[in-house]
Amino acid sequence: MFGRLMPKEGRFFEFFVEHAEQLVLGAVELKALMANVGELAVRKRNIETIEHVADKITHDTMQLLHQTFITPLDRDEIHQLIVRMDDILDLMEDVSQCMFLYDIDHVTDEAGQLAAICLESTERVRAAVRLLPDMKNAQAILAECKIIDRLESDADHVMRSAMAKLFREEADTRQLFKMKEIYQLLESVTDRCQDVANILEGIVLENN
Repeated sequence: MFGRLMPKEGRFFEFFVEHAEQLVLGAVELKALMANVGELAVRKRNIETIEHVADKITHDTMQLLHQTFITPLDRDEIHQLIVRMDDILDLMEDVSQCMFLYDIDHVTDEAGQLAAICLESTERVRAAVRLLPDMKNAQAILAECKIIDRLESDADHVMRSAMAKLFREEADTRQLFKMKEIYQLLESVTDRCQDVANILEGIVLENN
């Protein structure tokens, strides 16, 4: 549909997919970090590199938006979508930075569970974004968004349970507050994925 209107503007969709690929790469690194904190330095550096690539894609999207007279989506939708996607990677970088600054040398199983949910959430974001250029995929996009919403609820449940366990069992106050912040940052990644899902739902409803 959109491609028939303005072929050149298909580049917006390419940027969205390229950015979504970086989201998944970042989440893979995040999950690997939670599985082996001994690799913190390497994983942190990898996430930073991925985040820089995503920033460039965001910049290019914004530049194209300012240069394009007729866009395939509402300008605000394009802006909101790429910015909210970029927020996801920013939070992933915050997790790795926080772990480095706090000198965290071990994490809980719950942190690993949250990182796994983050990865699945970004994979669903990527799947939905890949379908976006053709509104014949509307129902499939909405189905992916529904899964993202469920994953956010799952992450919220894991975080609440993890917090309760942390305050019951962790005797080291410093470790308690370190892990509390890590939990919150990881859960926030899924919140931002849900924000992207909400934007995608809005785009589908307006253009279908």
